[in-house]
Amino acid sequence: MTLADKLRTRLERSRGRGPLLIEGDMRDAVLEPVSGLTPAAVLVAITDRAEPGVILTRRTETLRRHAGQVAFPGGRIDPGEDAIAAALREAEEEIALPRDRVELVGPADRYVTVTGFQVTPVIGVVPPDLPLIPSAAEVADWFEAPLAFVLDPANHLEREVDWQGRRRRYYEILWNERRIWGATAAMIVNLARRLRDD
Repeated sequence: MTLADKLRTRLERSRGRGPLLIEGDMRDAVLEPVSGLTPAAVLVAITDRAEPGVILTRRTETLRRHAGQVAFPGGRIDPGEDAIAAALREAEEEIALPRDRVELVGPADRYVTVTGFQVTPVIGVVPPDLPLIPSAAEVADWFEAPLAFVLDPANHLEREVDWQGRRRRYYEILWNERRIWGATAAMIVNLARRLRDD
């Protein structure tokens, strides 16, 4: 069974179980249906090696939103696109990841950000050691973190901060001096809960 097949099987098995997921950034409040959200997608690119990794980027300091933060490659869904097409396009634009090298596993659980995006993570398996090139306009660099490390609940650190007059809780994952936090960390936590082998 391939890595993509294993991931598909684990995701499908978890669909009926209903693990406790984080629906959005403002999880301390009761989440009501929100209108006016901008659809977006990210690619959760998992490398097909003996010890799989996940590809993450560090955004440039010059960006208007989330400057310098660690993120999955991704962005807005353009008119006429679905989440899969958008995630593949954005990964190709941001880190020159050829879309034809991605073996799709499928979409994971949507996540609502405090900045008004409804993000669909799209999981795909990619060959190891692709010659990825960051787009200077958006991506300062990229790295591969061990999948087992980022999915391990012991590494999901819960934090709190005062933001816009209220206490906000969020997750943080620290790996090799890299700080993965906010929406990216929350999507990883959701994926970990989906893939957990009970």
